[in-house]
Amino acid sequence: MSRRIAVALVTAALVACAPPGRAPSAEPTPPSRPALSDRVSTSASSAVKGMPRVAPASADTSAPAGPSFASREGEAAPVALEVAAGLAASPASSPVVEPCGAVPEGMACVPAGPFVRGAEADRHDCPQGGQRRPYRGVNAPRMTIDLDAFLMDLTEVTVSEWGGCVAARVCKRAGPLYRDFDRPAQPIVGVSWFDADTFCRWKGKRLPTEAEWEKAARGPDGEANPFGDAPLTCANAVIMDDRGRSCGVDNRSERAGTGRVLEVRSRPPGRYGIFDLAGNAEEWVADWWTPSYAACGAACAGKNPKGPCDGARSCEGMTWRSVRGGSWYWPAEHASGFHRRRHFPANEAKTFHHFGFRCAKDASP
Repeated sequence: MSRRIAVALVTAALVACAPPGRAPSAEPTPPSRPALSDRVSTSASSAVKGMPRVAPASADTSAPAGPSFASREGEAAPVALEVAAGLAASPASSPVVEPCGAVPEGMACVPAGPFVRGAEADRHDCPQGGQRRPYRGVNAPRMTIDLDAFLMDLTEVTVSEWGGCVAARVCKRAGPLYRDFDRPAQPIVGVSWFDADTFCRWKGKRLPTEAEWEKAARGPDGEANPFGDAPLTCANAVIMDDRGRSCGVDNRSERAGTGRVLEVRSRPPGRYGIFDLAGNAEEWVADWWTPSYAACGAACAGKNPKGPCDGARSCEGMTWRSVRGGSWYWPAEHASGFHRRRHFPANEAKTFHHFGFRCAKDASP
């Protein structure tokens, strides 16, 4: 509503409350009685800031001074002021909408909306064991995906948290084969996809879909990693660099140079406040792995894609699950937000790898 209409409402109310036989006047108000606009500024200045000054009805100088205009002239003027103040303040008083509703402790909100997934120019030839040859094209095509809001764990599931599930006799004993990987705050690694799925369900959560994981890592604009498009370094990710694996931090194993996962939160959080989506432990996600998003087709496109068979525990023709995020063992190019790795979900001894995971959850309506 325009200022002119607001002024008209105030003026009309003032006319209605003027004493019989007396019309509103544009003359200055006598000094003994503050101008109406000045009195407005002492009670609702922030609400009506920017509103035009309104000339009040001429005052009856014989009337004793009172605490407010309403006590002398009736109730219409305060009502008009409330209307005017409401008109001025209404845009600023709109409620703030929380994109995820209540966010549980230890989780982050990833708001709803589209994001750019995939890459057309990932030129590195992945040397990781069991990967498709040639590797190129695994994360193509680059496309826009739409997701509902969801919640993501701030950190990878830790050794301590995993131990709680084992103690509850829900999860089986599983974990790393390397020494110095059992500190309570280190991410649990060496579990199967089925182990990870069981733990998340026990916590009332689920594994994130591959699309959810990638949005959490890359944001709505499809940046390369959780910190933007600049190359990752050991300042923000636990990866292999010139000093060696895990940024040169070795473990207590007899196998020198193996490195180790570092305790969660050892590096700054990335976007959405989430830790270690780049490096430290590679992470299982819910989806079955496909040779490319193009090969996956409609199951990997559109709104809230979940991949083949919606990620069900069994899916005809599917062999591998997707793993994301890079790790302490590999250099920076494996820790980008679009890098994809495949692995057998059972993670059996002959193909064993030290993968970890984190959980996700639908946002509250």
